This record gives sequence, structure tokens and C-alpha cells, in this order.
Amino acid sequence: MGSIENESSGPEVITVDVVAAKGLIQTSHVYLDVRTVEEFEKGHVDAEKIINIPYMFNTPQGRVKNPEFLKEVSSACKKEDRIIVGCQSGVRSLYATADLLTEGFKDVSNMGGGYLDWVKNEFPVKARLELVKNELPVKAPSDLVKTELPVKAPLELVKNEFPVKAPLVG
Repeated sequence: MGSIENESSGPEVITVDVVAAKGLIQTSHVYLDVRTVEEFEKGHVDAEKIINIPYMFNTPQGRVKNPEFLKEVSSACKKEDRIIVGCQSGVRSLYATADLLTEGFKDVSNMGGGYLDWVKNEFPVKARLELVKNELPVKAPSDLVKTELPVKAPLELVKNEFPVKAPLVG
């Protein structure tokens, strides 16, 4: 066999849709967002256990893989942790999930459709307060913004975040 690997030679990546991912995230799974920090700060999945470790970085030459990705995930998660990996549309997370499985992580799944599908399903997201002020339409429907704060509100206020129900990024 040649040096080019085919899809069947690598670990089998399990992809779950956003509905299944939401249920897993609400129970016991860690949500690993592999988008860039900038993408994450514009808005992200509202999850109790969420980590942002970019799989790729934007550079003047284009996107490049984060050479420290596996090391950073290994320092934040145990190989036995149950992890859902998500990105913007489901492509980077697919590659990140495969890398994690190859590295020996046991229970890692890709969230198909990514953050875009999460938002399309109107699942809860979080966005930074100053971005919301600048990006919400002047007459935003009142159902776009959650008015009640969860029990952990003081910590969220320190982070300058609040939960919302609709996309706030263009």
C-alpha cells in the first residue's frame, strides 16, 4: 500500500447532528469549540462545559493548523472525557475529531453542521455584550435576547457575556 491513507485506514469519526449534540452537551459531554478565538468571541454554543482551542489559525498566508492543538486539548481534557467537537460548519471539527481519536481520546464525536446549524435551530448561544450592542438591529425583536440570567449570572457578568437565542453575527 502507498503512503496515502484512505478514509478507512484512520479512526472512524462519529458525527452527530446538532439536536443530538445539544442533548449530549446538556448532560455530561464537554463541548470543544475548535474555531478561532475571534469566531468564538462573536458567538458560541451556550454550554456548561465549553473549551475553545482553535484547530487552525488565520495568518497572512491563509489558515494554518495549530501545531499545539493536541497538546492543548490533552492539557484541558482527559482521554476518557466525553467530548463533542464543533466548529463553524463541521469541517474543521471533523479533522480535529479524527486527530483526537488517533491521539487516543476514547469518546469524541463531531457535531455535524457546526455553529451555523446550532444557530439555525435557534439553540442558545452566548455573545460578548459589546458585540451585541454593536450588531443587534435597532428594533430587535424582544425574543432575540434572553432577559433572565441563569443562576451563575455573577460569573457571566464578570466575563461580560449573556445568553441569547438568535444569531448575532453576520
